[in-house]
Amino acid sequence: MPDKADDRSFMAAAIRVARRHLGQTSTNPSVGCVIVQQGRIVAEAVTAIGGRPHAERQALALAGEKARGATAYVTLEPCSHHGKTPPCADALIAAGIARVVVAVDDPDPRVSGRGYAMLRQAGIAVETGLLAGQARRDLAPYLMRHIQGRAHVTVKLAVSADGMIGKIGAGQVAITGPISRSQVQMLRAETDAILVGIGTARVDDPALTVRLKGAEQRSPLRIVLDRRFELPLTSHLARTAGQVATLCVSCCHDTSENDGTMRLRREALSALGVETLILPDLSALLAHLAGRGLSSLLVEGGAAVVRSFLEAGLVDRIQLYEGQTVIGAQGVASALTRANIPQTFKLFRQARFGADLFFEYERDF
Repeated sequence: MPDKADDRSFMAAAIRVARRHLGQTSTNPSVGCVIVQQGRIVAEAVTAIGGRPHAERQALALAGEKARGATAYVTLEPCSHHGKTPPCADALIAAGIARVVVAVDDPDPRVSGRGYAMLRQAGIAVETGLLAGQARRDLAPYLMRHIQGRAHVTVKLAVSADGMIGKIGAGQVAITGPISRSQVQMLRAETDAILVGIGTARVDDPALTVRLKGAEQRSPLRIVLDRRFELPLTSHLARTAGQVATLCVSCCHDTSENDGTMRLRREALSALGVETLILPDLSALLAHLAGRGLSSLLVEGGAAVVRSFLEAGLVDRIQLYEGQTVIGAQGVASALTRANIPQTFKLFRQARFGADLFFEYERDF
């Protein structure tokens, strides 16, 4: 009988491997696969950047003959359909794998349950649900896209010691230290799209790119909620739209698309490479992103935008970076602080980054 403690250890290793390519595997999830022969890892792999090859096929290629009679630990149910590559279930069978241990079932209707059936029909022992809670957290955007048909939403806020996110008329204000800012850059690199409101875009003139050395190419799609397409043509976002994909979205607008001024603004933005879109509400935006194969959205501000997502019930994860700065009477109050986190969210993790405190909250879906 397999040792359950060893099983947990090897699945934990597969989950760690899967995290290497979060946000880099396009429409496919970042999956980890570890192959174990006689209690020793003989191969490990993660879904390749861009989504192919899948983790299982890469790990099997590395293991070679050592895969025969071995156990494969996989964070997501092996695929069973012919897409751009043959099914991973077939590859596991052909390699002579004796046992497959999986963390999370795949909700994709082309796969769901079929991968397990193929393996079992070939005489392979299949066990499911091991460390499912841990693996589901990293796979949450992919699961959300397939189960609810929308992008998974994380709200990130840097909040001062007195509950402010900025200062009136001051533009960007340094609230947290360099370690927290590096953490945010890593979060951006793992996310498909990042969003701010037009107020933040105009006052702060942000770049919304990944600035970690060596990871600059991982900048996500940049989105501005812009009811009347008023993003300045001289803004950083507009000027760099040709290098980093940028989208202006008008949600809940109360003017006709035929409004002449609005149409001219759209044309001017489009000339710079900014995509423009009119949608009825935030739910439609998240569905639109899912339809484009984008699974995760990071909302970075401002306060009104965060409140809009909260009031619509569209926030899945909250990250609070709490600095030691006191802004005072001219501060812009945060929509969220530790004191008013909605009861539907549970504290998942907390840490200290230099002088800053970090709190992460999640809700089930």
